[in-house]
Amino acid sequence: MQPSVDPQDDVVTLCRDLLRIDSSNYGDGSGPGERAAAEYVMAALTEVGWDPELTESAPRRATVVLRIPGTDPTRPALVLHGHTDVVPARAADWRVDPFGGEEIDGMLWGRGAVDMKDMDAMILAVVRDMARTGWRPPRDLVVAFFADEEAGGDYGARWVVANRPELFEGATEAVSEVGGFSVEVAGRRAYLLQTAEKGLAWLRLVATGRAGHGSQVNEANAVTALAGAVARIGNHSWPMDLTPAVRGLLAGVADLAGLPFDPDDPGTVPALLDALGHAGKFVGTTVCTSANPTQLAAGYKANVVPGRAEATIDVRFLPGEEEMAMRTLAELAGPGIRFEDVHRDIALQAPLSGALVDAMVAAIGVEDPEAVVLPYMLSGGTDNKSLARLGITGYGFAPLRLPPGLDFAGMFHGVDERVPVDALKFGVRTLARFVRTC
Repeated sequence: MQPSVDPQDDVVTLCRDLLRIDSSNYGDGSGPGERAAAEYVMAALTEVGWDPELTESAPRRATVVLRIPGTDPTRPALVLHGHTDVVPARAADWRVDPFGGEEIDGMLWGRGAVDMKDMDAMILAVVRDMARTGWRPPRDLVVAFFADEEAGGDYGARWVVANRPELFEGATEAVSEVGGFSVEVAGRRAYLLQTAEKGLAWLRLVATGRAGHGSQVNEANAVTALAGAVARIGNHSWPMDLTPAVRGLLAGVADLAGLPFDPDDPGTVPALLDALGHAGKFVGTTVCTSANPTQLAAGYKANVVPGRAEATIDVRFLPGEEEMAMRTLAELAGPGIRFEDVHRDIALQAPLSGALVDAMVAAIGVEDPEAVVLPYMLSGGTDNKSLARLGITGYGFAPLRLPPGLDFAGMFHGVDERVPVDALKFGVRTLARFVRTC
C-alpha cells in the first residue's frame, strides 16, 4: 500500500502540473508535441506502481496506455481515455499566462483546463488512488492518454487503433471528454451526458479556369466560380432533423422549464435552447447538419486572373446524413467545382440505456441527488471516433458540477480557459464512484 493521498487534493496538483506543460497542437507538426505531457503521465503512474506503456507515432507524438485488470475477467473491458494535446493559445489575448497553471479565485487557469487536462487529471487521480489503496474496477480498465486529438488523431488514437489494436483487446465501451458537465435549467441542475457526435468533413473546393490579364473580360474566372460556390454553401439553410439524443435533451429541458416541445414543430426549439443558457449555443448546432467556409486562397498579383482558386469548408453532418450532405454540397457548388478530402470522420450515436449509462447516472445521483441527467449530441468530435473502428461504443462523461452563469461551453478553444477547483474535486469523486461500479 502507498501512503494515503486524498484524490481530491491529487487531482488539483495533477491538473495544475499538466496545464504548465505546453502541448500545443498546430495541426502541421510544428508544435512541441505531447512527449513532455506523456512523460509526466508516465511518471505519475509509475510513481504509484503501475507499469504503463509509452508509444510514439512520430518524434514527440507520444501516447500512454495502461491496462488495469478488473475483478471479473469474464466481462468486456472499458476504455477510459483522454488526450494531452491542446489547441494553441495566443498569450496576448489572455488575462494570464495560458501555460501558467495559476489558481485564481478558486479556479485553475490555463490552456487545456476545459479541453481536456481537467479530465486527464481526474483519470490520473482515480487510477493513482487504485494503486495506493488497492481497490480494483469490476472489469478490465484500459487507460489511454492520446496524442493529436485536436488535429484528428492521425498521430494519436487513429494511429494507435491502426497499429496497436491489441492494446484494446476485449474492450466494448469507452468514456472520455465533453460530457457530464452541469448546466442550469429553470433553477434546476442538469448534467449533459454525451451520447452522440456529429461527423465531420473538412473539404477543399477547387475551381480551375483560364489564367489571364486582369484588364480583360474572362468568362472562365476561377475566383468568380469559387466565390459563387462558397457563397451558396455558406448561406444555405440546412433542414432541422432531431436525432434521438437531441430529442431526449429537448424533451428533458421542456420538462424542467415547463415549455412546450413538439419534435415536428421547429418553432418550439429556440425557446428550449434559450433555456439552456450559455450551453444553448453549444448544443444548438446539433439540430441540423452544417457547413461553414473557413479558408480562401487564390492568385498572386492584383492584375493577374489566376487559373486556380481554392476554399476550405468545415462540414458537420448528423448521423446518417453524410451522403445527403455531400450530395447537397455538390449541387450548391455547381459544375466545375472539384471536392477534395482534407480530413473526414464518422458520426457516432450510442444508446441512452444499458448498464454503463446506469452507472454514470447513478454516480451523478449520489454526488448531486437533486440533479437530472440528460443526453446530448456533440457538434465536434472526440477520439471515440477512432475507437469506434474497433467496435467500441463511446460516451462523453467528464463529470463537473459548475457554478451557475459560468460559460463553460464557451471556453472550449476559447481565451481565459479555466475550471473551478471545486468542480475538479466533485469530478474525481464522481468518476471514482462510476469506475467502481462500471
